Amino acid sequence: MTRPAAFNGYADPHRHAAGLYIGGNWLAGDGIAVIDPSTGDLLVEVADAGVDEALSAVDAAEAAAAGWRSTAPRERSEILRRWFELMRERAEELAVLISLENGKALADARGEVAYAAEFFRWYAEEATRIGGEFRHTPSGAHNILVDHEPIGIAVLITPWNFPAAMATRKIAPALAAGCTVILKPAAETPLTAYAMARLGEEAGVPAGVVNVLTTAQPGPVTAAMLADPRVRKLSFTGSTGVGRTLLAEAAKSVVHCSMELGGNAPFLVFDDADLEAALDGAMIAKMRNGGEACTAANRFYVQSGIHDAFVEGLAARMAALKIGPGYDPQTQCGPMITPQAVDKIDRLVADARARGARVVTGGDRLTRDGFYYPPTVLENVPTDAEIAHEEIFGPVAPVYRFRTEDEAVQLANDTEHGLAAYVYSRDIMQAMRVGRRIDTGMIGINRGLMSDPAAPFGGTKQSGLGREGGVTGILEFLEPKYFAVEF
Repeated sequence: MTRPAAFNGYADPHRHAAGLYIGGNWLAGDGIAVIDPSTGDLLVEVADAGVDEALSAVDAAEAAAAGWRSTAPRERSEILRRWFELMRERAEELAVLISLENGKALADARGEVAYAAEFFRWYAEEATRIGGEFRHTPSGAHNILVDHEPIGIAVLITPWNFPAAMATRKIAPALAAGCTVILKPAAETPLTAYAMARLGEEAGVPAGVVNVLTTAQPGPVTAAMLADPRVRKLSFTGSTGVGRTLLAEAAKSVVHCSMELGGNAPFLVFDDADLEAALDGAMIAKMRNGGEACTAANRFYVQSGIHDAFVEGLAARMAALKIGPGYDPQTQCGPMITPQAVDKIDRLVADARARGARVVTGGDRLTRDGFYYPPTVLENVPTDAEIAHEEIFGPVAPVYRFRTEDEAVQLANDTEHGLAAYVYSRDIMQAMRVGRRIDTGMIGINRGLMSDPAAPFGGTKQSGLGREGGVTGILEFLEPKYFAVEF
């Protein structure tokens, strides 16, 4: 499919390359190339912020902070609700824009827009429900009153794989809590973030409450913001390696951190599982966003009795997927984000093959314009292969055989990560028992999709700190304040 020469409205990349968004103003600039992963062609260039522009964004967030903090919760709620409605109205254009800069299949992009918008609706409701506490001390000497206040200026750093949802999952609770924010989206997918800023402006977000900047120098720019004493919160989604670096940087100024980091999700299928349901769930858990998701099933552990049928069924479904540009409505598996992403996937598959894994389908990189890797199934993968311990972030499903429940749990826990896991069994007591034994923040039981704005999203071990979404998500942007009251 040839990409159309122009798109109307919010699907036009040039509309969202006006410059940095700071203090309600668009500051022109260029320098960061935004590439269409489906073709490898240049879409547009966006502005490249330096340290000075980053500190200007902090200035703008500070100037708006007192006014936003004192804005009534109901008014904040109505602005977030309007932002939700605008996203719904522009949903198709936003989906096309995401597919253009990210490469994901249009169906996945539509799902992302719907999911992303729900964070504005959810936190529009939570903005009016920020609670407090009143109780007596056990000694009876005085009373305890606990209030919650906005934590302060928040720096939000989001990845390229869900450019709308990762932004709204952070912006919505921050604004609901009364914080002002600086959003730094990934340089690969900045257009969606700028489109969201325009919608926020249209929804009535005051100037300076939301600021957006892109940079090719993320280290110095982020360090400068974290070193500014006015910045009190960092919310980051990305790799564990980068997260460790940011935690160290934030520690210098004792900045409060929320970290949603890498994953290595196991997908367990027991002999008594409904095979077709397990295959349905596997395709969702593995192929959502082409496998470029932190919750993607990374390791498939299948019990011996159902193993062969599962591998055969999964390979047939993966081989049948249509590969193509993300914005082609017929596409089921779009390109990867960069050539480097394809190189990494190819390296992991090659290592597994060299160690004895068998390629059931796929397994060889494609020679075509754009950054593609075919849906791939591997079996007889040794547990010492790199692919068993490194996040794949692509459309590759390595399958391992297990015999006992204890073995499955041991294999599932053999990772430094603990973000997500999946368990398929008709015995719900067994599924829950296994789920409790897996060291992870989220478990899908007979279900391949777990993300929901109303649920707490986050992991254990090296997969992060804190939670996003749900009733707990807003607490990440609030500070409890205790009053000892004599009356």
